[in-house]
Formats: sequence, C-alpha cells, structure tokens
Amino acid sequence: MDIPYPPRLSLARLPTPLEPLDRLSESLNGPRIWVKRDDLTGSHLSGNKIRKLEFVIARAKQEGCDTLITCGGLQSNHCRATALLGAQLGLKVHLLLRGETSDVPDGNLLLDYLAGAEVTCYPARGYSARLPALAQHWQAHYREAGRKAFFIPIGASDATGTWGYLACCEELQHDFQVHNINPAYIICASGSGGTQAGLTLGCALYGLHSQVLGFAVCDDEAYFQAKVREDLQAWKRRYAPEQLLPLESIAVNDHYIGPGYAKATPEVFNTIKWVASTEGLVLDPVYSGKAFHGMIEEIRQGRFDGVEDIVFVHTGGIYGLFPQREEIFRSL
Repeated sequence: MDIPYPPRLSLARLPTPLEPLDRLSESLNGPRIWVKRDDLTGSHLSGNKIRKLEFVIARAKQEGCDTLITCGGLQSNHCRATALLGAQLGLKVHLLLRGETSDVPDGNLLLDYLAGAEVTCYPARGYSARLPALAQHWQAHYREAGRKAFFIPIGASDATGTWGYLACCEELQHDFQVHNINPAYIICASGSGGTQAGLTLGCALYGLHSQVLGFAVCDDEAYFQAKVREDLQAWKRRYAPEQLLPLESIAVNDHYIGPGYAKATPEVFNTIKWVASTEGLVLDPVYSGKAFHGMIEEIRQGRFDGVEDIVFVHTGGIYGLFPQREEIFRSL
C-alpha cells in the first residue's frame, strides 16, 4: 500500500491471533471458520475500538487536546475503552451516554467510573439528534475552563477511525499467508460501521480477495450501506483524494438484528453458550454474539456452500455479558 499512515499510538496488543474453530466447523459441516481474536487486543482494553483509537487519540494529541469527549450507550465498549485509555494517557474523558443508569453501575459502565471518566446520561429518545449540539456545548464548556476538547463520534467511526481496520488488513494479509488460506469472506458485526469500513477499504488496498460482510446489530442494510460509504468518502477526502473506493463491495446482512440494539433473542444466547462450551470462545449479546449467530444460521441455510474458509472478526465486548446475566442464566 502506497498511502502513508497518519500518526498512531501503540495502544493495542498486536498482532492478534487468527485461530481455527475446528470442532464447531465440523459440527456445522460447512466452511472452516477462523476467528481473528480482536477480543485479545488487551485485557480491560479488549475489543475492536482500540485499533481505531490508536489513530483517533493520536490525532487529538497532535491537535493539542487534553480532553476527550465521546458518546454511546450505557454499556458502550467504545466509551469504556476511551475512558481507560484516557486514564492511561493522562487525558480527561467525558462520556455522553444514552439511557438512564441504575444506582449500581455494572459491566462497561462500572469500568467507566473506575477510570475516573466524567459521565453524563441523556434520555434515549432524541439522543442521536441532540448529539451535535451536545458536543458543541461540552467543547465550549471545556474551552471556557481553559482546556481543549476533542470530540470522538460513536464507535470512533469516522475518517480517522477507519485506519484502525485498514491497518488490520495488513495483519490479515500476513495471517492468510502463514496459514495458506484465501478466505472468501471476512465477517464482522456492524454497530457504528467503522470496523466494516476499515476492513472493506483495507481488503482493496492490500489486495485481499475476500468479501467483507457486516452483520447489522441495530439499523438496517440501507443505513449501513450509507454509513460505510460515508466513512470511506470522508477517509478519501482527508487522506487520499485520488484513491478509488470499493463502494460496490459494501455488503450487509440485516436479518439477525432481533428486537433491537443490545437486545438479543434466546437463540443468540444459545449460540453464545454453544460457542463457549465447544471452543472456549466467549461472545457478547450486543455485537459478536449476534453476528456469529447470523453467520452460523447462514451456514446452515447453505449461504456458504462451496466456500472453504471464512474469517470472523471477534470485536470483543465481554463486559456486555454481565448486565444481561439474568437472560444468559435463563438460557443455560
């Protein structure tokens, strides 16, 4: 790839392993499933958001910012990662969270508080529409206090965050050579679209002959088609105006969203249990569990007949299990 990388911090434990799930693959009688273990990018910092934040926080520091403002749901993996990284790097973090918190925080939210992040919660209704104004309000607040705040969008999914999974494709290129595989598909959960955008662009720039397929966990196919396209076009404008974009390669499956964001069906919980008990691999009910469940259902329905290898990108999210422990326990 000839396009130079922008500034980047070394925050994740990279490269992450690529591992086969042979017992599970044999039981499905389908393609061999490999997992890119991005749940192992750290321990408390685990998950896919760290790859994006390596570039986004580097940009914030380059611009002289001492405060990070970001947003997401109460159990946002991205917000937890930002809070912990802010503490690690000596930056103040302010989280604008969607929803009403309980008296005793759990999961990711508990870690947000442990990391010393400022947390402000807003009603879910109208939250997305209010975000631009909220970002401006809090940036002005910190400016008046003599600080400089950098706003990170949901999931760090923007032009700069796209570099995270573009860079991951360089790892995948090496992984495929080491294991002598040429996967037909690279599959991920799509929640804010940034991981899928980076993978789609990275496959094109690193010459990987794999179709990136995002399994939607909230919005529908049309939304993610537009969001990934928007992130890619923003990346091009900022970093590589002459680069051709693989816009025709944006593929989304929205058949396994279930009741909505962070709401899993009993079938998803059963899949989480099956994968954990068969391979010792822990998925979460918000992102990886939904996407993995969708993938195996598509295998069972013959979607991947004739395919030898597919790669599932495990985006982490283990802390999201604990706030849903009652639903999980009922499925055991």
